[in-house]
Amino acid sequence: MVSCSEDFVDVESKDPNSEDYFNTEEDYQNALIAAYDLLQSTYINVMLGEIASDNTLAGGESATDVPGIQEIDDMLHTPVNAQLRDIWSWMFAGVNRANYIMEFKDKTDFPGKEEVIAQTRFLRAYYYFELVKWFGDVPLAIDKRIKFGEQFDIDRTPKTEVYALIEEDLQFASDNLPATQAEIGRITQGAARALLGKVYLFQDKFSEAATVLDQVITGPYDLVADYNSIFEQEGENNIESVFEVQYTDEEGAGFSCLQCSEGNVAVGFNGIRNYSGPLFDSGFSFNVPTQEAFDAFETGDIRREVAILDIDTWVADTGATFVTGFEHTGYYNRKYIARQGDLNTGDANLTNPNNYRAIRFADVLLMAAEAYNRKSPSDDTQAQVYLNRVRTRAQLPNVTVTGSALTDAIYQERRVELVGEGHRFFDLVRTGRAPQEIDGFVNGKHEVFPIPLIEIQLTGNRWEQNPGY
Repeated sequence: MVSCSEDFVDVESKDPNSEDYFNTEEDYQNALIAAYDLLQSTYINVMLGEIASDNTLAGGESATDVPGIQEIDDMLHTPVNAQLRDIWSWMFAGVNRANYIMEFKDKTDFPGKEEVIAQTRFLRAYYYFELVKWFGDVPLAIDKRIKFGEQFDIDRTPKTEVYALIEEDLQFASDNLPATQAEIGRITQGAARALLGKVYLFQDKFSEAATVLDQVITGPYDLVADYNSIFEQEGENNIESVFEVQYTDEEGAGFSCLQCSEGNVAVGFNGIRNYSGPLFDSGFSFNVPTQEAFDAFETGDIRREVAILDIDTWVADTGATFVTGFEHTGYYNRKYIARQGDLNTGDANLTNPNNYRAIRFADVLLMAAEAYNRKSPSDDTQAQVYLNRVRTRAQLPNVTVTGSALTDAIYQERRVELVGEGHRFFDLVRTGRAPQEIDGFVNGKHEVFPIPLIEIQLTGNRWEQNPGY
């Protein structure tokens, strides 16, 4: 054993990347597709963004079904949590794949290369934004991969510096991407500007957010007239979709490699347990909406039946049957549960082709409304215009209040418009409302999640853990 180990240690490792790759446009395009691929693993970010909030409960089969999810729901998560490590690992895998391209960005020239780099930088910004939202200060790598062995010398970077890179990446993407793309799913100028506006909003840069979000609002997007159609298969990549994570049923995956799935794993996890009946398919009954979330909708709001399935009413109307799971509330996340007729290969619960609508135009309007309301000086008239565009589609009356009452109205509208889409926890944190709204939330601790313990150990305990963990 010792002699074999010594033989391997003495073998010189040769990195072929700079010599044998990035010699053609095809090489860059293939590497870019690989960078896109990690978007599909963000299904877990979306699920937990709801479960950590007051919108949904963990659910599942029992209190021990996927313990990491149950712990996050109860605000009892620790540095030893498989799902948090997945988010850390998968998002940094995305960063590394983007940085692989950036590391060799100057090696070979070809027409349209700046657009390839622009898409790459958007993706790097997207993954880093997820990491900052979840973990705060994180290691920052610019135009180079983090390779094994370097973890002993790399520190966590203050999130202000990470945000600075995110802003630079998104500004470059905004300046170098087209308004529309021939290939569905490719990043556009509007997607870059919308994400930049969101990044500004998370830093309370309200004037900057208002300016860039206005540019999106005057672009090629609009609200879909039929809210019911948005989350169905025929509603994918519609005029309201500013950025959408593409899923297919082309490859199956096992539970030992959920990130390998080309399908939206969250859809199967969210589904109705042991369901038999029309329209829907079975699933694992995770991420179940609370009564409070159901009651948050105003009388006459057409969005509630689209967003939340009242299973008892559905059963009474259709004769369907199902089995209740853990923490059964009587509700399911109707936006992202399996529909009959979806084509699946392998395990149907892991290969659902339902795209994730990552940035919708309604979200852009509500972000812009908040930016105009909270900037100094405020412009509540413009904020009302954007807010009421969303409310009009929901068949609700216009909001006429101003000041802090308008702020609260915008927050409330974000909740009901975007319920089930993974935004609620971070909205509560960034606006300082989480301690009042989330049971078990500890101020000064739960604004971010713990760095996975194994990641700290791999640095030789170089990093300090987030406070409270």
